[in-house]
Amino acid sequence: MTMRTLLVANRGEIALRIIRTARRLGLRTVAVHSDADTGAPHTRAADVAVRLGPTPAAESYLSIPALLAAAKESGADAVHPGYGFLSEQADFARAVVGAGLTWVGPPPGAMDAMARKDRAHEVARKAGVPVLGSLGNIRDGWFAGLGNLTFPVLVKAAAGGGGKGMRIVRGEDELGPAVAAARREAAAAFGDDTLLLERYVERGRHVEVQILADQHGNVLHLHERDCSAQRRHQKVLEEAPAPDLDPAVRDALHLWAVNLAQQVGYTGVGTAEFLVDTGQGIRGAWFLEMNTRLQVEHPVTEEVVTVRGQRIDLVEQQLRVAAGLELGFTQDDVAVTGHAIEARIYAEDAFGGFLPQAGTATRVRWPGHARVEAGIEDGSVVPAAYDPMVAKIITHGPDRETARNALVDALDATVIGGLVTNTGFVRALADSAAFRDGEVHTAWLDTHPLPAPDPGPALVAAAWAVAAAAARDGGDGWRPGGPPADTWVELDEEVVRVSVARGEVRRAGEPPASCRAAGDGLLEIDGVTARFEVDVRPWSVEVVTRGQTFRFVRPGAARPARAELSDGVVVAVMPGSLARVEVRDGDTVTAGQALGVLEAMKMEVALVAPADGVVRVRAAAGEQVAARQVLFEVTTGADDGAPGAASTGAGDD
Repeated sequence: MTMRTLLVANRGEIALRIIRTARRLGLRTVAVHSDADTGAPHTRAADVAVRLGPTPAAESYLSIPALLAAAKESGADAVHPGYGFLSEQADFARAVVGAGLTWVGPPPGAMDAMARKDRAHEVARKAGVPVLGSLGNIRDGWFAGLGNLTFPVLVKAAAGGGGKGMRIVRGEDELGPAVAAARREAAAAFGDDTLLLERYVERGRHVEVQILADQHGNVLHLHERDCSAQRRHQKVLEEAPAPDLDPAVRDALHLWAVNLAQQVGYTGVGTAEFLVDTGQGIRGAWFLEMNTRLQVEHPVTEEVVTVRGQRIDLVEQQLRVAAGLELGFTQDDVAVTGHAIEARIYAEDAFGGFLPQAGTATRVRWPGHARVEAGIEDGSVVPAAYDPMVAKIITHGPDRETARNALVDALDATVIGGLVTNTGFVRALADSAAFRDGEVHTAWLDTHPLPAPDPGPALVAAAWAVAAAAARDGGDGWRPGGPPADTWVELDEEVVRVSVARGEVRRAGEPPASCRAAGDGLLEIDGVTARFEVDVRPWSVEVVTRGQTFRFVRPGAARPARAELSDGVVVAVMPGSLARVEVRDGDTVTAGQALGVLEAMKMEVALVAPADGVVRVRAAAGEQVAARQVLFEVTTGADDGAPGAASTGAGDD
């Protein structure tokens, strides 16, 4: 079938990525959007943009009727699902095909066979591919073989991935709560709360093989990626090829991936994921699952894999296969050149519990010497309703160390103002000795938390920028008719003394720091030169350095993120939905008792009582709440009903 108009059933950076290739191939493109994404970059990049519905994903990006109606309205004859949302839903694929449209993805039958982990393991066994022995399915919230378990074990959703519906359980007392939380997450993310129970490998490596197959029986592998740098099973850094992988293991993974695809009649692009226990050879490698779609990390494969000397475009290959064309090359034509690493950029507070963030990106600057796949720009609003990933930054080099250093430089040059992101966190990880030396395994980040960055240099840079601006403007930084005077700069609750003329910044109780401008955006502090992107406003100063954003309030500033709250108050740490309320107004509660659960960006945050007392419920279950909105107040007898200092009482479930 010939395709002329392609509808991309997704949003953000992946929609932009698909649209870019489709337009290069001469296809007319259709973007879809919810109300929250009206005017978003992906809607402007396409030839046509069609509204799906309100902001909630269930009424827009997850609505099959709305997507099919958009295809009909726009005249689309093909649908690309991207990743996430409905990309691995066989029912969506069948609906697209049933409407007479071309589905840019694998056959629905192959999706049925491989999209669920429990079924995929049966396919793997038939194909002679080793699997990590399943200890059983969990149904009705309990596991009959509890007495036979050896911990640790892994509870995981059968119907999806991305770390959602997954929990490590290290003891019998943790199993019940872990199962309950995983089932809720799985049901919310995938519409299926079936769970699997598996043996947990403590120091495993996550290695995945890229598969490409056409409708004429040709199945190839496009080598492998290493995605071991994860936090709570969510990938953070990905690279290709997998470094220091046993050649025998590498060959086995490639063969197994091809066998799996052949076993189910797979076509298109897919990924077979494996767990590798280093040092055990092929006896320490097991099939985990198959992603029946394009992966988030596909750019690292595109950066290193060549076909007859030319880099491959995986989206182009998907479109060719969907159109019924043969691949036109063989495994012998496929080679790997150099090394590539990708960093995922999320709107989340990596040094504040990894809580998802929402808001407006006021300043966005991407590095010029890296590949950037981004869904935001100056003025973009990041809503709380969807996954918080906003961009990917990818670097390539002739070897891993060159690519790693290039990634660190690229993250240094990345500026996202007005929005809290994890850029500083992934920059610190990429620059760490552990990542450099290949010591990071799938559980490493969960047991080796990276230290929060020191705000001191950023505060010095902020004070220097305020004083320098005053000096340029002829304000308080200069004494009329005489030499420059010192400038006193108040930031947050600290007063800093700055002398631009002497190149000196003094903070209370600390020795003076030497300061001098060292070029465009560069500042030398005590002999160390770094890039500081500073945005001075009347009421605040925002500083971005080494990827990390710091905000300092100036005198008289409103402090929306630092509301003066009293003791016993539990607030929403991010915008979202109050999914559950576990208490009634007027109940007596004890410190640590569960009050409710906040849900945002596919993440649950437990809300607990900060003290013993009587609880007042200030929001209803299911209510959409704003960041810092008061949800509960706990008062003690000594307070006479008056609440006292702020406490969120929140933590990851």
